[in-house]
Amino acid sequence: MENHISIELEAMLKKAQPLFTTKSCCIYKVPQKIRQLNEEAYTPTVVSIGPLHHGNSKLVTMEGHKQVYCQHFIERSEPSLTDLVSCIQQLEPQIRACYSEKIELTVEEFVKVIFIDCCFVIELFLKDDGMINDAISSKPWIGTRVIHDLLLLENQLPLFVFDKIYNLAFASGSLPSFISVAASYFSVFNKQGVLLPVASGIAHFTDLIRFFNLPPFHRRPSRKPELLILGHSASELVESGVKFIVNKSLSSHVCMLDLEFKNGSLRIPHIKVGDGSEIWLRNIVALEQCHYPQEHYILDYIIFLSQLMKTNNDAGVLIKARVIDCVFGGNYESKVSKLFGDVGKNTLVTSTNVDYLQLLHDLNAYYDHPWHSKMAILRRDYFSTPWMTAASITGIVLLILTVIQTCLEILGLIKVVDGAEIWLRNVVDLEQ
Repeated sequence: MENHISIELEAMLKKAQPLFTTKSCCIYKVPQKIRQLNEEAYTPTVVSIGPLHHGNSKLVTMEGHKQVYCQHFIERSEPSLTDLVSCIQQLEPQIRACYSEKIELTVEEFVKVIFIDCCFVIELFLKDDGMINDAISSKPWIGTRVIHDLLLLENQLPLFVFDKIYNLAFASGSLPSFISVAASYFSVFNKQGVLLPVASGIAHFTDLIRFFNLPPFHRRPSRKPELLILGHSASELVESGVKFIVNKSLSSHVCMLDLEFKNGSLRIPHIKVGDGSEIWLRNIVALEQCHYPQEHYILDYIIFLSQLMKTNNDAGVLIKARVIDCVFGGNYESKVSKLFGDVGKNTLVTSTNVDYLQLLHDLNAYYDHPWHSKMAILRRDYFSTPWMTAASITGIVLLILTVIQTCLEILGLIKVVDGAEIWLRNVVDLEQ
């Protein structure tokens, strides 16, 4: 006779599902170990997109606004509402498979959430692109928060859903591609002016922001299973003679990750740090931890800068060099060092950018060379200001003149002695 426990176990195991059901998974709940460091950096404050934060009572105010935008989108779309909804229904299994969490919504509920959110975002992007007056962009504080909410890892829809609905709605081709419209909306994060290919393989908006800040595929360095350990902070490197300089390119499109050490100068691309920086950096790092565990290029950059800026004085070195442009108020040095120190905490590192490993090797070797520190001390103590330089040069000139004068006096004394010896010899010869 079959045991009732085994019957219950069999039923339970039949319902069990793996952590990530398919390779399509690209939208994740941020791991708790990382999330607990700053819950607010991963949680939407104005608008929820997708199922993971749907129903949050703090975001209910925007739901009516989303529906208004959705209505506007339907009115401007070429196909009917039925055709648009049918598209989402056909994609429902694919969309659901993109989430790491089990979505506790029926098919009907899920389709409604995805459809309204998808239409809202497309309409928002088109209005922001200057095609129609936009109530959100007319309120800068709301517009900024919406942008931040749309780049959160937990607040995403897969990009292929937007593409399908957008291409169906504007099949006549009267508008630019959706990826172009999205890139325009998030242009503040595209410092390089990256041009997106048609088939870029970008999963969602968080992935898009990461893509903006990576070097082109042909320039992405290989990786080694080594840890990134810099032995000396920025202020210590300055003591050894290292100079910090903003890395600029002739094309003005410098990748944020392009660090270079040459002839005693560490060149780092300019980065602006403000209240929103922690949000996008944290969410990209969380994406790399979940989706790109072998290619965490942004995390490498964060770890490198955190090791450079171990103290407030270290952060001050990079701010003074204009490498970091800080828009924080108050004690901004401490805020900058804390930002880069905190973002990389509780992360797992499996490999490191080989360019950064070479960079660390060169910096450590430069610091360990005794000649560099002696020259740095000489420059600091005697040539740090124009007045000190003038005084030092004057002192050196006086020292040289004194040495020359002493040498001449010695040579003159030698001539006197030689003359006396000749005179005495002649006197002695005469007496004999």
